[in-house]
Amino acid sequence: MTIPEKIISEVEDLRREIERHNHLYYVLDKPEITDEEYDSLFRRLQDLEERYPELRSPDSPTARVGGPPAGQFTSVRHSIPMLSLANAMDGEEMVQFDARVKRLLGKETAVVYLAEPKLDGLSVELVYEEGVFVRGSTRGDGITGEDVTANLKTVRSIPLKLKSKKAVWPPVRIEVRGEIFMARKDFGDLNRSRQEQGLEPFANPRNAAAGSLRQLDPYVTAARPLDGYFYGVGEVEGSIPGTQGDLLVFLEDLGLKVNEERRRCADLSEALEYFGRLAALRAELPYEIDGMVLKVDRFDLREILGATSRSPRWAIAYKFQAEWATTVILDIAAQVGRTGKITPVAILEPVGVGGVTVSRATLHNQDEVDRKDIRVGDTVIVQRAGDVIPEIVEVRKDSRNPGAAPWRMPDVCPACGSRVVRVEGEAAHRCVNMGCPAQVRERIFHFASRKAMDIDGLGRKTVSQLVERGWVENPADLYSLTKERILDLDLFADKSGDNLLKAIENSRKATWPRLLYALGIPLVGSHVAGILARRFPSPEDLKKASLEDLTGTEGIGPGIAQSVRAFFQEGKNLGIIDRLERAGVFPETVAGPARQDLEGKTFVLTGTLKGFTRDEARERIEGMGGRVAGSVSGRTDFVVAGTHPGSKLEKARELGVRVLAEDEFVKMLEGGSR
Repeated sequence: MTIPEKIISEVEDLRREIERHNHLYYVLDKPEITDEEYDSLFRRLQDLEERYPELRSPDSPTARVGGPPAGQFTSVRHSIPMLSLANAMDGEEMVQFDARVKRLLGKETAVVYLAEPKLDGLSVELVYEEGVFVRGSTRGDGITGEDVTANLKTVRSIPLKLKSKKAVWPPVRIEVRGEIFMARKDFGDLNRSRQEQGLEPFANPRNAAAGSLRQLDPYVTAARPLDGYFYGVGEVEGSIPGTQGDLLVFLEDLGLKVNEERRRCADLSEALEYFGRLAALRAELPYEIDGMVLKVDRFDLREILGATSRSPRWAIAYKFQAEWATTVILDIAAQVGRTGKITPVAILEPVGVGGVTVSRATLHNQDEVDRKDIRVGDTVIVQRAGDVIPEIVEVRKDSRNPGAAPWRMPDVCPACGSRVVRVEGEAAHRCVNMGCPAQVRERIFHFASRKAMDIDGLGRKTVSQLVERGWVENPADLYSLTKERILDLDLFADKSGDNLLKAIENSRKATWPRLLYALGIPLVGSHVAGILARRFPSPEDLKKASLEDLTGTEGIGPGIAQSVRAFFQEGKNLGIIDRLERAGVFPETVAGPARQDLEGKTFVLTGTLKGFTRDEARERIEGMGGRVAGSVSGRTDFVVAGTHPGSKLEKARELGVRVLAEDEFVKMLEGGSR
């Protein structure tokens, strides 16, 4: 059916007009029309898109109302890691930060800072290609986040299409970073509504925002009053300004919401003055903040300063002083986590701290208990670290009972009686028994997770039921489950029971790296599991591996080596692995080490590849021993250029770095770098 031109024109006009009003209302706080008038425009657009489905578009305002629920969130690897900020808790630490920056840059370099409020929300990354919002993800662990694109589309302050005008044009591809939050008033209204419905209220605005954004059903997210401010970028293919202050103006010109409460500071004294202003203003702001973020303004200076593995050297978060109270330690309990880590927890005489009743506080590890000399019966000062996590900051030793004894970590696990070990170089003590009941639920859930054995349908509720009924005590028990037992679980019918059994059956074919990751060995993530699987291509090889064999493997440090060795020395773990082998989980033959033809080679990806997503290209390179970097430098070996390459291609040519077209890249993967 041919769509009349006037209908096409009306749809385009409606979209532009609705997004203009969204920007006026949600970003600029300057509405021009009533809610009724807005609803009339929106309903007309919905009607036309329903009558003419061919006109539907992913960047239409109607995409904001939600979509079909997701079964689970898929993982997204950030092109450039989303690092955490180092924290300063007092003025002296800020002085040290300033001195370190100047020392690294040289005394002759003038350093200007950009100060911004530190929002108490959830960090996200938005990806725009050709100006259109194509993907959104959470920060996650900084390397890998969760794909929450459908949910972020419901946040009306996020433009689905960036603005463009003569002076400002969106880059070909830009990763925008910011914070999703919930305003104080909206948080109060939401909690009142939940209480009226008999639902549990959220603890604070940050929890409300995080819980709303991570809903599997986007319709639920769409009904929550989320907002966002944007303050930075990841990978960019195109040109951007050279300072933080100018970048914020640039993002604002593109239609993104940026915080007006910011200041360019000529030196540290101006920044500290602004911090005092923020602290005084804090209670009046419509959103929660917990400090100030101070950044070196010039991007070229940031390149010189660089970053550690955890945080950039060019930025710091200056946290507000936490509220505190005095109470008494009634007991110290040893708490066992998923990976067997045993954490001492202080059981406190309940006390109010910052409007919250605190009855427990983490003591982190034995070293921390010894350093602060914390004992049962002590009078202590408790604060909410970063206004959230309770911790003990001081012991009033003058009021200590003379008979109070130092606390010691137990030698055996309080949950299962297995030995407790402490790996050299690691602060934590751990129970190494894979079958420990305190760990079993989370271990089985981890075993079934997507990056591990990928057993679809085995969620937390199902795992909890299986463990509570005594049908599953360790991962090997999953392979003896019957349909009769599965149908006895809540929410399972004939078809869903068959699907779960099929998923369990399919998991028997999982690769050795996946299985190694699924075992949940402390310090062994999916990347380390891949390294170990290439070096030790069968379970038997890894069982026999000595500490020298392990530490002699590139990428495996002493801590990981000792953790792996301790795991494979525990008899109960070996028993579970033997049962998995008998269940046919391990293939009869395991492939030898993967080809390492790209070992030592550094790649940079730019543009759009036809045959790979970015994550797939990265996995192929890393699987052959190569490394993928986010920017081109003299240490780059190859730049892989797809369609619409950005400034990285120009930089590669300037530096004489070899550029590969996609077909050349494919040949390299098939035949190696030679």
